[in-house]
Amino acid sequence: MKTASPPQGVHVIASDAEAIEAARRLAAAFAPGASDRDRDRRLPWQQLDAFTASGLWGITVPREHGGAAVSAVTLARVIAIVAAADGSLAQIPQNHFYALEVLRSGGSPEQRAFFDGLALSGHRFGNALAEIGARDFQRRTRLLRQGDRLLVQGDKFYCTGAIYAHWIPTLVVDEDDRQQLVFIPREAPGVTVTDDWDGFGQRTTGSGSVAFRQVEVRPEWVVPFQSSFERPTPIGPLAQIMHAAIDLGIGQGAFAATLPFIRDRARPWIDAGVEPAADDPLLVAGVGEVSVRLRAAEALVDRAGRAVDEAIADPTEFTVAQASLAVAAARALTTTAGLLAASKLFELTGTSATFAEDNLDRHWRNVRTHTLHDPVRWKYHAIGNHSLNGVNPPRHGAI
Repeated sequence: MKTASPPQGVHVIASDAEAIEAARRLAAAFAPGASDRDRDRRLPWQQLDAFTASGLWGITVPREHGGAAVSAVTLARVIAIVAAADGSLAQIPQNHFYALEVLRSGGSPEQRAFFDGLALSGHRFGNALAEIGARDFQRRTRLLRQGDRLLVQGDKFYCTGAIYAHWIPTLVVDEDDRQQLVFIPREAPGVTVTDDWDGFGQRTTGSGSVAFRQVEVRPEWVVPFQSSFERPTPIGPLAQIMHAAIDLGIGQGAFAATLPFIRDRARPWIDAGVEPAADDPLLVAGVGEVSVRLRAAEALVDRAGRAVDEAIADPTEFTVAQASLAVAAARALTTTAGLLAASKLFELTGTSATFAEDNLDRHWRNVRTHTLHDPVRWKYHAIGNHSLNGVNPPRHGAI
């Protein structure tokens, strides 16, 4: 399996505006090959190196460490822009930014300076958080002490980005049964990354498995995790707004593919009594419905981003809860809007849109797969429980 080397000449982005412009430029370059990469399950190494070299993977690094410290609004917009071009590519850095936020919220000054510097120089952080094989959500990957050595032992799955990573932030349980996040070099002895992700969507995210066999780690690579959720921090809302942006972007990409198909290839229904499909009144109304839902979802993502920015600036019980609620609302609507856009693509264009050559089903497969990341019904529950009972959402990475 190919392994990653940090790209040379990584640019350092200096502002929110520059980040948005870089995302648009890259999206234009990524879009033409997205269908072929999905169809052939061709891992996007070249595109990912360009993505990293652009400086976009360092945009959340604080200014004191040389980064742009872009807003959560900008981060979400960047991800959505890339997701509209290639949903898989947009998901790969999600856990990278998540790890940087865990560092910002709970890491020591030395840890933050070290890993922030790596991010600015083009190092990619993957993830090894989730585990399968049990229904209790307990983590079984352990951080063990053997004399003066620290060792990691366990197995992970859904490790999006680990294949492409230089470091793999790994969720472990220490000997006090406390969760910690350990940054482990991708090439450390005892680390095995397996490309065994076979989901029908998000096919090139590299979301396979990672095995750790007595992997020796250093104390300075161990970052507090559980304690960062025992007090108000914006880790959870920031993680979730990126997922909302991915679903929004995929939906926008599906909508962008719908419009030219209607104009150039679709046929109106016989009872419409019109010649071009673009004049079919019910078809036009369907386009309007998708447009409104996507615009509403985009507005909620921006609103949620502003709430997350407030929580980052002043993480209190109130601001973090408000950010969680705003992001839950955004995730609820981006889920339904993204799925609607990807489904309406076929309803509004007809049977010819299902041809394998066009591979338009990738939009639906991608958004359906990604929206399963965590159940939208619990977003509605969080909002309803707060509205009805005044209960704040729980603090964890899935709210």
